[in-house]
Amino acid sequence: MRNILVLVHEDEGQESRLQAALSVTRGVGGHLTALDVFVIPMIVADPWSGYADATMVRTASEADATHCSRIEQRLAREDVPWSVAKVTGEPAEELRLAAELADLIVVSSHGSKQSIVAERAIVGDLAIKSGRPILAVPPECVSFDPTGRALVAWDGSHAANQALRAATPLLALAEGVTVMVVNESDGPFSSKEAASYLSRHGIEPRILERTTSGSIAGEIIEQTRNEEASYIVMGAFGRGRAVEALFGGVTRSVLAGSPVPLLLAH
Repeated sequence: MRNILVLVHEDEGQESRLQAALSVTRGVGGHLTALDVFVIPMIVADPWSGYADATMVRTASEADATHCSRIEQRLAREDVPWSVAKVTGEPAEELRLAAELADLIVVSSHGSKQSIVAERAIVGDLAIKSGRPILAVPPECVSFDPTGRALVAWDGSHAANQALRAATPLLALAEGVTVMVVNESDGPFSSKEAASYLSRHGIEPRILERTTSGSIAGEIIEQTRNEEASYIVMGAFGRGRAVEALFGGVTRSVLAGSPVPLLLAH
């Protein structure tokens, strides 16, 4: 995990994404690529609005250029190798194309409905199409410590295996790792096998088993708070294009409610 790709866009989640991406890049000794995606404003055309529409697009483009310049100035003050790429299009598609040579994509986990960047839809689209692990960061997350505690939400599935393998370089930095199983694993792999895999990478996790008749996502989020974990690792499930179809109820609920970043793989 050396090449970190982060979406930069002037929205409520930008600072949390940048902070998390910078922390990961420092931790793994990698390179940060900031992808500035200019989203062309939606225009309702009519015979009399051509000039106003052109003015709107030009104004938005100038604002985006100013924003890109501020990002470059900001990154120049940081202590990591970095580059900025500027593209025009839909964020999910441009991130997917840019991720061909990336090891981790950093986006927001959710955001306001009014945002031009639909964060949850981006997470879903990237998880199923990019083939890369996603670090989904809550907009309210003011810092990210990759050397803190990590919680692995384990169910023994193929997606859980993918997430565990993808997260191993980060888990190696953590001060402690907990592999949490709620209501027993229903996949082909046990939590002991996950622990053995990590031990071969020099990581000695704690196995925690929980049983609940209520919300599994609630159990995961509660344990995250109890352990003061810095992030959660879990698999993403489903086949549909829309995030509601892509993510099962547990993944979707954790994504919406987690107070810390969520490392996902599909």
